[in-house]
Amino acid sequence: MESITVVKALAALAQTSRLEIFRSLVVAGPAGLTPGSMAESLGVAPNTLSFHLKELVHADLVTQERIGRNLIYRAQFDRMNAVLAYLTTNCCQGEACLTEAATQCNC
Repeated sequence: MESITVVKALAALAQTSRLEIFRSLVVAGPAGLTPGSMAESLGVAPNTLSFHLKELVHADLVTQERIGRNLIYRAQFDRMNAVLAYLTTNCCQGEACLTEAATQCNC
């Protein structure tokens, strides 16, 4: 994955409403959600939702499919996994960022 693609994805998610929309699509899983159900559950105006969905589709984090009269939006899990893999692979110069001792709780 190229860094410009990662930057575009991160930029799309760097906004509160878009992050919430993306999270709701992740929770919905492969079934996806219609804009109407998202607008209702998230309390977002339909025109605002449309703008944010367009940005997420443009960043290739979300797909749009027409089924009959409905649009179904789905999270692109493979794309998000690729972004996370890019960040993980290229952090700390390819080394583990945290040691095992740093991740254990001494409660």
